[in-house]
Amino acid sequence: MENILVSIRVRPLNKQEASKGSPWKLTSNTINLTGGPSVSGQTFTFDRVFGTDSKTKDIYDAHTKKIISSTVKGFNGTIFAYGQTSSGKTYTMRGSQEEPGIIPLAIQDVFRNIEAETNREFLLRVSYMEIYNEEIKDLLAPENRKLQVHESAERGIFVAGLREEIVVSPEQVLQLMDAGEAHRHIGETNMNVHSSRSHTIFRMVIESRDRGEGDPSERESLQTSDPVRVSHLNLVDLAGSERVNKTGAEGTRLKEGTHINKSLMTLGNVINKLSEGIERQGGHVPYRDSKLTRILQPALGGNAKTLIICNITPALVHVDETRGTLQFASRANRVTNCAQVNEIMTDAALLKRQKKEIEELRRKLQESPSDHWEEEVLNLRNELLKTELEKERMAMELQESQKAAERRFKEQQQKIANLSTMVINSAVDDRCLDKRKKKGNRRETWCARPGSNPGFDELLGMRNIPRKSLLLLR
Repeated sequence: MENILVSIRVRPLNKQEASKGSPWKLTSNTINLTGGPSVSGQTFTFDRVFGTDSKTKDIYDAHTKKIISSTVKGFNGTIFAYGQTSSGKTYTMRGSQEEPGIIPLAIQDVFRNIEAETNREFLLRVSYMEIYNEEIKDLLAPENRKLQVHESAERGIFVAGLREEIVVSPEQVLQLMDAGEAHRHIGETNMNVHSSRSHTIFRMVIESRDRGEGDPSERESLQTSDPVRVSHLNLVDLAGSERVNKTGAEGTRLKEGTHINKSLMTLGNVINKLSEGIERQGGHVPYRDSKLTRILQPALGGNAKTLIICNITPALVHVDETRGTLQFASRANRVTNCAQVNEIMTDAALLKRQKKEIEELRRKLQESPSDHWEEEVLNLRNELLKTELEKERMAMELQESQKAAERRFKEQQQKIANLSTMVINSAVDDRCLDKRKKKGNRRETWCARPGSNPGFDELLGMRNIPRKSLLLLR
């Protein structure tokens, strides 16, 4: 058991903010509210507090580096930035050419750690998604399909149909990120010219297995029963919480801000419940109330090593928002995770599923004269893996389409049933209808037999009503 790590990064004040000063006082691991419109004297303590002159590399080296190293060894890892809009989250995660962010530094370190693991072979694949207005979109797929979250015993919580790309170098990973970034929703508000209008999750799946010893064909045979380590690294850039009176949002921007605030509120509720130990007591934690918390569920009180980098602005005008971020951070710091190495013995691991195909390819290539047959095996293997991933993705898409069609069919059936209950049917017996048809729908008259009811005869006489005018309508 270990607590979620929390670091605070304080962005520098701009010229307008600097003229009004800051009510916050910082040390290496505390931040204290010393004045302002809110109650002063509050002190918050965290794993680290990074001041305005700190570099992203300092933040990375403090905690992120260890988490990245552990993901290569089979542990799940999640790093995400949290804070109000314009507090520097995207800059912290993506960085710039002059100062690389957490994500590019982490990707470089993944490959550096893999090179050091000389006794294991690795397979890496990445995906990139955004949650925009509570809909999941695939940033690596140009069609931007709306995807759904699923859960299975073998795969855990996953996004069905999400495209995954096999990668072999940090340069390839960063190119995919840039391609995905072009599809991300960005907008302008009064507080931020380039405001992120969605949450993004960049995920790397790291599979590895023991290389073994001996010639390649013997190694493949020996590895048949070996477990495969499968870990997930999530690098998350959250959209910032917003106040309409400060952002000036309206129309589309207002709708986006509403969804952003709602999902962040759910994240806060989840963290609050976990910090109070509700889950350990058998209580309900509302992971399913938003797509964000559902996808990140393993990182929040589950099987993962998690770091939250809370970005704040020390400006006096934003003291309430900053205090809210620090309160969230304090609760998150009390949440405990239970991270463990993930080893898979079944065919759920791609590396596991490729053994027979690789052995067959190697046998065929050995039979034909070639000086580079081992290299050709590796190339063919990569092609097989790409095909396998695409088949999986298409199968999940087909399954989703079938489910959607079934839902539409059931909805139509329900509509028909509802409409049927609104139709008024005649209660006349069918036999009566047949009888009417035979008589040509003539009306029938009824009159009491003369003398059978003296009182009735007297009544007719008093009112001068002809007996034949009494009708029985059916």
